[in-house]
Amino acid sequence: MRVTLETGMSSLLFKEREGITLEEFAEEHALEIPVQPIAARVNNQYQDLLQKIPDNASVRLYGLEYRPAIRVYEDSLSMLFVTALRNVFGAKSVEIQNSLNQGFYAEIPSMIPVPDAALEEIQIEMRTMAEEQVPFERVEVPKAQALKIFEEQGDSAHLIELLQGKEKEKFSLIRIDGQYHFPFGLVVPSAGYLKVFELSPYHKGLLIRYPNCKEPEELPPYHDQPNLYIAFAEQEKWESITGVNFVNELNRKIDSGDARELVLLSEALHEKRLVEISDEIRDSRKRMILVAGPSSSGKTTFARRLAVQLQVNGLHPTYFSTDDYFVNRDEMVPDKNGELNYENLDAVDLDLFKRNMNQLLAGEKTDLPVFNFMTGKKEFGKRIVQTKDDDPIVIEGIHALNRKLSEGIPEDEIFRIYISPLTQINLDEHNRVPTTDERMLRRLVRDYRFRGHSASMTLDLWPNVRNGEDTNIFPYSGEADATYNSYHIYEIALLKKYAEPILRQVRKDDPNYPEAERILRLLRWFRTIDDDSIVPNNSIIREFIGGSIFVE
Repeated sequence: MRVTLETGMSSLLFKEREGITLEEFAEEHALEIPVQPIAARVNNQYQDLLQKIPDNASVRLYGLEYRPAIRVYEDSLSMLFVTALRNVFGAKSVEIQNSLNQGFYAEIPSMIPVPDAALEEIQIEMRTMAEEQVPFERVEVPKAQALKIFEEQGDSAHLIELLQGKEKEKFSLIRIDGQYHFPFGLVVPSAGYLKVFELSPYHKGLLIRYPNCKEPEELPPYHDQPNLYIAFAEQEKWESITGVNFVNELNRKIDSGDARELVLLSEALHEKRLVEISDEIRDSRKRMILVAGPSSSGKTTFARRLAVQLQVNGLHPTYFSTDDYFVNRDEMVPDKNGELNYENLDAVDLDLFKRNMNQLLAGEKTDLPVFNFMTGKKEFGKRIVQTKDDDPIVIEGIHALNRKLSEGIPEDEIFRIYISPLTQINLDEHNRVPTTDERMLRRLVRDYRFRGHSASMTLDLWPNVRNGEDTNIFPYSGEADATYNSYHIYEIALLKKYAEPILRQVRKDDPNYPEAERILRLLRWFRTIDDDSIVPNNSIIREFIGGSIFVE
């Protein structure tokens, strides 16, 4: 067979024996491969290293420096954890709930909180399996047999119901040490690939931490995120109210015609949280309200709705965005790639921002700039504002929680809010839907409908967006006085009808095709909400699908 290895800088051609797997190929050509591979792209499709290489294949191998490989590591580590738990304690149920503190958070319902000794036993079992390189075997199983296997193992009814709804004759399962798992994504060939991890007790459950793209060979520094834990715990309460914790429960609501009720209930819960935050601000008597969050978190709609709610509390807020304080384009310094990066704090005219904020707090008439994105310059004389003693100033922007933005402004006047869609819906007890995927869906739909961006363009920009968030937003989430979870339990089912046709437009020879296919595979587990008229025009979701009263 002929196999072309793509290294990023060059291509190497090899003659290989028929039936060779990607793992074997990587081991035999380790000197030519610049990374320790975790996953691969074969003929422009993601594959795990268990797969055999076809003839005339183009192969690219990915290490943990690449985000999709991190996802493979996460999914495989989840399977290893569940296997080790069952090996040590028998058929214990476990719920892997959400990402947190540079890892993911899980609870064992029969062990709340998890005893330190039990956690240590599980961790020792995981490390033993890693040292022994226990294989992750991919096996094809008839549908009826797969359902029986999961029933006998005591796996969740949520998984079984999802699989029952699939019109397939066979399923590809992963067998680890005699136990079976359903892979919603790719996996590593053996536990030997999963040597860097850490289990630690956390509140009612535990954290499972692992490397990231920046530090692929070691655990990242630990930074506690108590605000996010509280927000996820609140979302758990919301899910008990809506009756939707898992995708199969959402699908059931849609099938039974209860989508409208679910939308209205979700929106009411969001309104309740807005009222709570508004009341906190009123009671604190703080005037400078800073709102920040990652891309597609719904900052604009939230900030405008908050301003309305503050009016209900008898206040007279002023609203604007830090985007109006961008440095004039001809004054910006290009980055190392020669590009203008508007996501860096250097792109903000900090001196003018601080001067204007202190003027507003002092009750002076202030000429606030309006940034013209066509000319690349700030314009003045269009928005002259004067505030009264108790009038709040609501400001949204990606750097709003960075204290460098507010240096020199009285700290006792500042109330900080972190906003993000903290996705909590799970495919089953062991497989979560990542928040980053949900945000990507929002951005795909919005950028296609309102910015003329194809899915490929959005997917191409997404890694840089994520890198910017890791630098400019996530490190400051702990600075917030309040956290607002902008996720709606119904939204993926509603975004699906917009996202699927956009993603299907990505050509098979496009470098972003594998990522488009990965998102499409995720969406196939969700039913579709076709009627978006049931979504109110002040909803955060309207910021992405259109029809918002707050966003033009």
